Amino acid sequence: MLKVIPPLQSYLRSTVYPRIPLRLPNTAPRVKTEFPSRTSNLSLPPYHRSFSSSTFAKMSDLTVELTAPNGRKYIQPTGLFINNEWVKSSTGQKITSINPSDESEIASVYAASAEDVDAAVKAARAAMRNPEWRDLSPTDRGSLMIKLSSIITEHTDILATIETWDNGKIYCDALADVAEVEAVFKYYGGYADKIHGQVIDTGIAKFAYTLKEPIGVCGQIIPWNYPFGIAAWKLGPALACGNAVEAGFPPGVVNIINGYGREAGTAIATHPNIDKVTFTGSTATGKEIMKMAASTMKNITLETGGKSPLLVFEDADLDQAVKWAHLGVMSNQGQICTATSRILVQDSIFDQFVDAFKKQLKEVSVLGDPFDETTFQGPQVTKAQYERVLGYVQTGKDEGATLISGGEAYTKVHPSGKGFFVTPVVFTGVNPSMRIYREEIFGPFGVIASFKTEDEGIEMANDTTYGLGGAIFTTNLDRAHKLARRIESGTVWINSSQDSDFRIPFGGKKMSGIGRELGEEGLQGYTSTKAIHVNLGVKL
Repeated sequence: MLKVIPPLQSYLRSTVYPRIPLRLPNTAPRVKTEFPSRTSNLSLPPYHRSFSSSTFAKMSDLTVELTAPNGRKYIQPTGLFINNEWVKSSTGQKITSINPSDESEIASVYAASAEDVDAAVKAARAAMRNPEWRDLSPTDRGSLMIKLSSIITEHTDILATIETWDNGKIYCDALADVAEVEAVFKYYGGYADKIHGQVIDTGIAKFAYTLKEPIGVCGQIIPWNYPFGIAAWKLGPALACGNAVEAGFPPGVVNIINGYGREAGTAIATHPNIDKVTFTGSTATGKEIMKMAASTMKNITLETGGKSPLLVFEDADLDQAVKWAHLGVMSNQGQICTATSRILVQDSIFDQFVDAFKKQLKEVSVLGDPFDETTFQGPQVTKAQYERVLGYVQTGKDEGATLISGGEAYTKVHPSGKGFFVTPVVFTGVNPSMRIYREEIFGPFGVIASFKTEDEGIEMANDTTYGLGGAIFTTNLDRAHKLARRIESGTVWINSSQDSDFRIPFGGKKMSGIGRELGEEGLQGYTSTKAIHVNLGVKL
């Protein structure tokens, strides 16, 4: 299995989390950061053993000792994990991880070339033929995954620290991400020995049955917004089905590489010996991957962009609608593909909703150090994303929309004034022709529009090229269930937003993707069905 992931996820190479933790800041208990420092001299590869200090001495040019802002110390591998070894890239090219909170450099790690991708593919292909993996019983395969889950639990504090430091998400959310990763590996580990074909009755002349076989070598391209979590979404079902992935277990079964999309990503999408590609990211990039994968007829799963609607009807519990709407667009700095960023409110309660939403922003959207327990919103992940959000603020003004909150660079977190912080943005006075209404921004950026009737609300909700998520707020459950069927999206929330679950399939319609991840349905993309026909005596 081949996996391209963002730079500092190599401490323990595997991961999953269904969007955001289900908690409302300032109302739900925070997770304290009082963890014993179990990992100051230990780093784990993505399989069930640890490196000793002598091992690190031998590979000192492929590790760096780091101290995170919260005081946690750990040893960070900087190489590519191929065939159960940390190696340098063939070109020596590196990626530097920047702390988005203060713009300081964290570490540099090797960036994979096409040649490195080829080496990982060869290792994965060999693993598929290796009896150590090929003939491993499904029950034992599941046991390995559950063991991996336990190792992740043991290193929760360091893994969450890396996620917050490198990504900018608040620490309590990063802790929830790690907990979800643990749960996903347990979930799919339990499925490993329950994936099987069936016997099909075709009459007395023939006996027929099917087998579920691993699809083969899988290339998995992971996004930066939930790198640890979404890696597990893809890795868990792939390993449960017996595929070879870039991320661990016996040599070559899992290979993990850092890389740029234009080089490593392209190499994965076009490599003739990769059988499946999964990708989470923008719709534009997903289209390019789909084109490239077509050259070798690869099986693909794509989870791409979104501009999800949230409908608030006049009979809704307004207080809950406001809180969920805020959570749905502002959590994780708005960097969620399912973010319900088009808030559509019935006209009779529009002004009341807007006033309450502005109050919620003021009381809850506290910007600050992501390691601080009082922080709700950390920095945008990169300078480019920070500038993108601010650019759309200007676009909204130019289009004639009304900015009612935020939209400014926030410089009060770090003494230097640095950091990619943006005050949460809300526009009203929008219409469906505006770019801020139609385009995915991927930041703390919401637009609020009104509708009169049920039909108009649904028409506005579906007036998009995307179809990833949608939400309905009403106390009329007849209406809720009826409209849930009419919303053109892969997921619909009734009286909530973003509370996905790893046991429930996830994916989009329209230009939001192809296929499903998570749940039992997430296994289907990693198996191939073989039909066996047994002649019971028919002669020619």
